[in-house]
Amino acid sequence: MNVVIFGGTGFIGKALVAHLAEAGHQCSVITRRQYSMATNGNRFVQWDGRTVAEIVPVLADADAIVNLAGETIGKWPWTNAHKQRVINSRVQLGQQISQAFVSGSVPSNKQRVYIQSSGVGFYGDNLQNPIDEKAANGNDFLSQVASEWEASSQALATMPSVRSCVIRTSLVLGRNAGALPMMALPVLLFAGGALGDGNQGVSWIHIQDEVRAIAHLIENPGCEGVFNLSSPQPLSNRQFMRTLAKVLGRPFWLPAPAFLLKLVLGEMSSLLLTGQYAIPAALLASGFTFIYPDLETALGDIYSPKK
Repeated sequence: MNVVIFGGTGFIGKALVAHLAEAGHQCSVITRRQYSMATNGNRFVQWDGRTVAEIVPVLADADAIVNLAGETIGKWPWTNAHKQRVINSRVQLGQQISQAFVSGSVPSNKQRVYIQSSGVGFYGDNLQNPIDEKAANGNDFLSQVASEWEASSQALATMPSVRSCVIRTSLVLGRNAGALPMMALPVLLFAGGALGDGNQGVSWIHIQDEVRAIAHLIENPGCEGVFNLSSPQPLSNRQFMRTLAKVLGRPFWLPAPAFLLKLVLGEMSSLLLTGQYAIPAALLASGFTFIYPDLETALGDIYSPKK
């Protein structure tokens, strides 16, 4: 299959391109960066992100389109300007892709699958109950981002020629990228502990299962709708950090006070102090199986001396 990927040079995107290429698919990565050549059969298409007509030929040739692009949420501080860039970068691209199809610029001459990225932050802060894809959205900033991101390409779900999937991704675990290195740093410095009261949910997924799940949705015609991309075993923050300390061979100490995190990070502290226990009900029902369903096994692989 010919897979077009927006955001293919980021943490998840790079891993996805490598996984799809290994499975025999050809990837076309839409990027603002300039690349001089194709690699491993994949090609890089430079685009300024403004005039969608420039990439219509690439979209027309696609069997699958994966939209992972967006301004990073984890950049400090959360100024109003940065928060607006986070939303705009997601919404505008989703709308541009949708318009290319709805307007007829991309012909509806074949069946395609469209994968729209989102996050489990859609559900807001939920400290108690496991939640699946049927749960309602929350009312904080992360919920707003996810809701508007998903809505940006909602028009595609009504098109007979497009099979549309929304992936609500959780914390993606990788050794040298994503949030895990920052979470592991205080543990490695013998200062690891729970964040706040430690009761907030941590939904997580190994990077390998993340890209396998996306490939599963691309390759299986029966997959459509919303899918939580998260391990079936979410944990509290306390359990997560304790397991991380165990795998790294470090002690588990006193928690970092919530008031201190709020004082230093402001509203951005919600990334650390809120969470949810998301369950991948739809993904499991579709027949997907996890290689790393439990955290200790996942972290053991990530921090294996062989890697």
